[in-house]
Amino acid sequence: MPGASSASRAARAPTSAEGARQSRTEGKTAGSGHAKKAPAPVAPSARAKKTQRSRPANAPKSKTVSGRATPQGKAAPQGKAAPQGKAAQNKDRAAAIYARLRAAHPDAHCELDHKSPFQLLVATVLSAQTTDVQVNKITPGLFARYKTAHELAQADQESIENLLNRIGMFRQKAKNIIALSKMLVENHDGEVPRTLDELVLLPGVGRKTANVVLGVAFGAPEGVVVDTHVGRISTRLGFTRSDKPPEIEQDLMALFPPSEWDMLSHTLIFHGRRICRAIRPACSTCPVSDLCPSAFHAEHVGRKPPRARG
Repeated sequence: MPGASSASRAARAPTSAEGARQSRTEGKTAGSGHAKKAPAPVAPSARAKKTQRSRPANAPKSKTVSGRATPQGKAAPQGKAAPQGKAAQNKDRAAAIYARLRAAHPDAHCELDHKSPFQLLVATVLSAQTTDVQVNKITPGLFARYKTAHELAQADQESIENLLNRIGMFRQKAKNIIALSKMLVENHDGEVPRTLDELVLLPGVGRKTANVVLGVAFGAPEGVVVDTHVGRISTRLGFTRSDKPPEIEQDLMALFPPSEWDMLSHTLIFHGRRICRAIRPACSTCPVSDLCPSAFHAEHVGRKPPRARG
């Protein structure tokens, strides 16, 4: 209805007086140029103030390392530390075992016959994969004809092979001892060098051979000789968990002082040849069976497994 619509519009429209008041209010607000003030911040509680005052002004801030807050400049602990005194306990145990073995084998020594550092060097090279007993059978004839490096350097291959043909790999060994003799003459005036670095440059000479010479001939080993006996005994006694000679040597060097490195190897070799044999070790007569973790089942420890036969 037209009349009703007109009445509704009249009801919604403000009166002239109300419109004037509204205009004055908007103009006054717009002309002030200031936004409405934000409420004042609430003062911190007494507990918060106490917490803030508890840290000195110059204290370093904390930062998070691996999910944990730690003082600045300090790293978070990385796992558990090794028990203190464990290394010392291992050394004490090793020393006790070694003392008994030394008492049981007071005559332990290098069993390769020789009369000079040069003869010892040659005999040790020949002993690779060969028993000392076999080497001692052929070296008297060899050294009777070739007493020095100068003499052996002049030898022909066939003559040396004829003297060595009772041991394994005699052709390669003949070649090596002639070649190392030539190097001794050319680089060391025929004398055996006294450092491991120089010795291992000689043909047929590895770390084990070098330390035999350094320890026996010069009393200055730079490591422990690890042959098959030393490796086996060290494993059975719990001196090492490795079956690799370089790692076994490092473990032994960590357990024993350098002054014992040479005699240690001789003692373990004697013990391995006489009591703690690879097959049927004599645990019942072993002087350290009460300290040995492999006692009475040692035959299955420290030995390479037999090869499978196809």
